[in-house]
Formats: sequence, C-alpha cells, structure tokens
Amino acid sequence: MQPELSRMVATCLSIAEKQVARTLDLLEGGATIPFISRYRKEATGGLDEVQIEDVKRLYEKLTETAKRKETILASIESQGKLTDELKKRINTIWNLTELEDVYLPYRPKRRTRAEIARQKGLEPLAAIIATQQETHIREAATRYINENVKSADEALAGASDILAEQFNENERCRNTVRQQFRQKAVITSKVVKGKEEEAVKFRDYFNFSEPLRRCSSHRLLALRRGETEGFLKVSISPDDEDCIHHLNRLYVKGNNECSRIIENTITDSYKRLIKPSIETEFATASKQKADDEAIRVFAQNLHQLLLSPPLGQKRVLGIDPGFRTGCKVVCLDAQGNLLHNEAIYPHPPRNEYPQAQRKLQKLVEQYDIQAIAIGNGTASRETESLVQSIRFDRSVEAFMVSEDGASIYSASKAARDEFPDYDVTVRGAVSIGRRLMDPLAELVKIDPKSIGVGQYQHDVDQTKLRDTLNRTVESCVNAVGVNLNTASCQLLTYVSGLGPQLAQNIVDYRMKNGPFTSRRDLLHVKRMGAKSFEQCAGFLRIPEGDNPLDNTAVHPERYDLLKQMARDAGTTVEELIRNKELRKSIPLERYITEECGLPTLTDIMTELDKPGRDPRNKIKAFSFAPDVHTIDDLKEGMVLPGIISNITNFGCFVDIGVHEKGLVHISQLADRYVSDPNEIVSLHQQVKVRVLQVDKERMRIALTLKI
Repeated sequence: MQPELSRMVATCLSIAEKQVARTLDLLEGGATIPFISRYRKEATGGLDEVQIEDVKRLYEKLTETAKRKETILASIESQGKLTDELKKRINTIWNLTELEDVYLPYRPKRRTRAEIARQKGLEPLAAIIATQQETHIREAATRYINENVKSADEALAGASDILAEQFNENERCRNTVRQQFRQKAVITSKVVKGKEEEAVKFRDYFNFSEPLRRCSSHRLLALRRGETEGFLKVSISPDDEDCIHHLNRLYVKGNNECSRIIENTITDSYKRLIKPSIETEFATASKQKADDEAIRVFAQNLHQLLLSPPLGQKRVLGIDPGFRTGCKVVCLDAQGNLLHNEAIYPHPPRNEYPQAQRKLQKLVEQYDIQAIAIGNGTASRETESLVQSIRFDRSVEAFMVSEDGASIYSASKAARDEFPDYDVTVRGAVSIGRRLMDPLAELVKIDPKSIGVGQYQHDVDQTKLRDTLNRTVESCVNAVGVNLNTASCQLLTYVSGLGPQLAQNIVDYRMKNGPFTSRRDLLHVKRMGAKSFEQCAGFLRIPEGDNPLDNTAVHPERYDLLKQMARDAGTTVEELIRNKELRKSIPLERYITEECGLPTLTDIMTELDKPGRDPRNKIKAFSFAPDVHTIDDLKEGMVLPGIISNITNFGCFVDIGVHEKGLVHISQLADRYVSDPNEIVSLHQQVKVRVLQVDKERMRIALTLKI
C-alpha cells in the first residue's frame, strides 16, 4: 500500500485515513469485500460494501495513474528533455487527461506533416510567424528555399503545419476547445443513405440532435449501437465558428500577414487536429458514462432479482409450456431433485386438454406436490388457465416464473453434468421449478447478462459489466448465506473466499464423505487453507449440524467468545440462543476488545435473535387478467394487474400477461417529478396499470401507474 495514495483516497471519499489504510491492508491481505464489511467493522470503522468497493476502485485507479506517470517521466528523460520544473509538474498531476496533455508535445511522433517540415529546417520560420511581428514574411520565407523546399509558399505551408501541431499540443488551446465541447457540444445522428428500411428500429434517430450533456445513457447507447451496426452516422460537435473565434482571441495578436497566417493555421489545426481529438475524447467519455449508468441500473435490477422472494423447500411441479412440442412437466422434491418428467399436449395442434388435466391431477397427488411453477414464455397463459381449471385434492398455488436464461442454462455444461441423460427441455423445466423454490440458488448458474433485467448489456464495456455483475451476485449470495450441504458448485463459487476450484472440492468432499456436520470439517477439504476458511465460514450454514452456531452468521472465530458469555451467565450456548431475555441481560461492554468491538457484539446478538433467518421477503401468488392473452385483447383505458419485469432510467417494463412487455415511462410513474424509477417501483413488484396506448404496428404498449 502506498501511503500517499491512501491519503488521497481518504480525502476524495471523505473517509478517515485510518479507515482507508486498514481497509486497503485487509484487501491486500486477501480479504473479500463481503467478509470485511460483515466481520471487520472495527478495523474499517463500519464501512459498508459500497464504500469498501469505492476505496478499492479509487486506489487501483490512482495506482494505474502513478504507473503511467513513471512511464511518461522515463520517456521524456530518455529524450533529454526532462527538467526539474516539468518533473515537478507531472508529479503533481492525478488527472489522466491533464497528464496526457502535458505529455503530448513529448510523445514520440509518427511522420506527421509538421515533422516533415521540421526535417526541412522550417522550425525557425514557424517561430518568426508565431511572433506576429515580421511585416515581410513572404520575403523572409524565401531564405528557406533549398533543394527540399521549392518556393516561399511551400516554406510558409510547412511552417504553418508546425504551428498547427503546436496549437494542437498546447494545453490552453485544448482546454479552450474542451470547454466549448463541455458547454455546447451537440450529438447528432443521421441514417446512412439507402438503409432506411433496414434501420427501422432506429427510426427515432434518423435525424436526431440533442445537447450532449442532456443525452441520457439509454439514448446514447442506442445511437452507438445504430452506428456500430452501420445504420447511423453519429457525430459530436460544438459550434465550429465559435470555437475558432475563441482560439483566435487567444493567439491572434495583430493585423498583419503573420496574423492572418496564424488565423488560417488555427482554423486548420482546429478542424484537422484538435476537434477530431477532442471529439474522440468526449465520445469515449460520454460512452463510458453511459456504460457506467447502464451497468449501475443492470446491477441494481440483478440485485433485486437475485433477492426475489423464495417459495422455500417445497415439493414443486414445474411446467415449461409450449404448443406444438407440448408442455414439459417435471416433479421435484423439496431439495429440487428431479423425481419424474413427461410431456403433456393440452394446446393446439393436438388439443389433448382432458388428458392433460387428468395427468396433472394425478402427478400432484402421486408426488405430494405443494406448488406449481409455470414458465412465462410461449403458451404460458393457456397453461395457467389449464392449471386453474383443475380441481386438485389439496390447495396448490400456481406461480408464473420468468424463463429468461432457462434455455441457456439447459444447454450449459452445468446442466449437462447434472442431467446427462435428459434433454434440454427437461433441464429447462427443472430450472423453472427450482427458480420458484430459490431464485438465487438457480439464477447463479446463468450468465447474469442472460437473465433478462438489463438493457444494452451487449453494448457496454464487457469487462466492467462482468466484474460489476459478479460483485453483485457475490454480495447477494453472501447476504443470504448458503446451505453447505445442498448448495450447487455454481452457488458455492460466489461464497466469499472460495471460487470455482474450492467450490468443486467441497462438492466432491460432500459426495465422498456425506453431509458436513461442522464448519470445522471444511478444513479437511482439499486446498482449504486457514485464510480461505476464515473468509468463507461465516457465510456457510449447516441447518442440522453438531453446533447450532453453524447455522448462523456468527463467525467461528467468535464461538469461544459466546462460550465465555454462556459460562459467565451460568448457562449453555444452546440456551443462550433460545432465551432472548437471557441474552438481553448480558453486559456486552464487558466483552469489548480491540478486535471485537460493540458493532460485532451487536451483530452477534441480532443474529441470535433469528438464527439462520433468510433476509428475503415471502413470495406472493399473482394472477393476470383472465380475459387478456395477446396484444389484440388490449384497449386504451383498461386497468390491469401486472408485474415489474425490468427497470431502466427512463421508466419500467411491466408484464401484463401478453407476449410484449408494456412500458411505464418515468413521467407516468407518479403525480410528481421522479428522477429515479427505483424511488417508486422495484423488480417483481405487483402493480395495477392503465393502458395508455397500443401500437400494434411496432408492438409497443404504453402504460401508466397514475390510475
């Protein structure tokens, strides 16, 4: 850890230096963010996961900048141009754009027009023009005619090229243009000629312009997608004449021939060098900003989706609906194991409705089914009607379950390894059933990009997206905790301190030796060292183990402390867990140490109040309007039940039981101004919406929450 960078992080994030230093020490020591935020509150001063991630990210960014400065200093020094003043200036800069501006005049150049002019000996002539004092510049230019320079005009042109490059490399010049871009740049798009029909999905952007600073992330990503696919031409530009005027005011100092050359040179430099460079800079920066916003929204949606209410360990019948190929039906036990599978054909073209009713009725009875999960894809509403038409011998609730990503999982290696003797349709139905039981445990098996809660996920920075989504999954998994004896390898992978190899080793150990009876047994797992055990143990649960604390979020490193508390109270740990009044009587202050302060002690007591509790909400049954199945059934003014299926910056999408999702624009979320849709709605929230408009040509449905 570099103390100077640590201090800068503390200043930038308004966090105490001591907190930052200790957090960085823990990170460099191999601790994970979930572990630090949960079990090292005394060291960090109670920083949460977001703050710890901010510390990590900013420190890494400053470290990369420091490395870049070393490279730049070495490059300038090798040219023999590194002065003490320049070195001091570079060492004080931590903004990458400013750093690159300072380095630009010293950056090794290709064979530019200016470099060719210098090789012809025209640099002194450029210096004369720059003073704007020579009244007979053309006559002065004739002194530079030689075998490489054929005329005074050629000499002046070469000198102008040198000056144009100097203007481009001048910090003040570039910052002047940047300021104009920042305040007045407009992003413009036009359809590529001849591609109007192919580009119909980008119709809104055929002749589009908007101030760049007002262009929302989703619009900018749509524009860039259209550009990438070859349908749109996109540009970013301020008012060119205004920019040139500002530059002329800075550098044109007279009214002679040299001054006019400077004017022409500034125009050339701006159009040929400065503007393209700054436009690229702003295009990159605006794309990064749009990426960050899209990734933030995606991660927020994913977090809500992964923490969706679970049904719990119930016996479930899962149905993957279909028409021609039928509905694949699976029966699962309370642990999600496949007991039975077959196909039914209640819908066209076979229309075996009575047979399907009898079959489902029999399966519910035979396998003691407690709930039914129906995939929300093709034929889902028809299958829901089928299930609702059956009189079962018990109360069986039916739930619509998102199919997003189920087909990807069913064809994955994980699915093939688990069900080598079954085809993708069976695996998909199993996934649907398990999603109802525990969305988190099942969805971690699927690439987060394929879960169906993002927008433009294929257009953003893929490395940044993957890292952010993986952190989101890790955060959710560790917030809920994982049953050590039932968790899949994929789920264990996201537990703090594990990863793919250790997760697989745990599964292998479990298969060979049977269920874990103690967290300490983890130390017998291949490649499980003390550090990995420290990081993962608190997030792994053993519901019926030897030690009741193994089914809590209390870390094993605090077991001895709880035993001491129990001894001091004249009781046992088991009784301490059962007896709330007994816990209240314990003077926590007596047990405070440097490593275990009041925050950790309070967490322990809170956990013992509800040992092993699941922080997720309880699932609620839901039904769509019975008379609405397709977009043709919709009429303006209808009020319908729906479920929030995706949230974006510009509103939210609602599943109202037809194939197309309806959009509630941000302006239709409430009777007041809304800056963030998450203030009003959450993923999978059950809502009532009114139909505003149905565009059957474009298959778009506009909805409102303002009923």
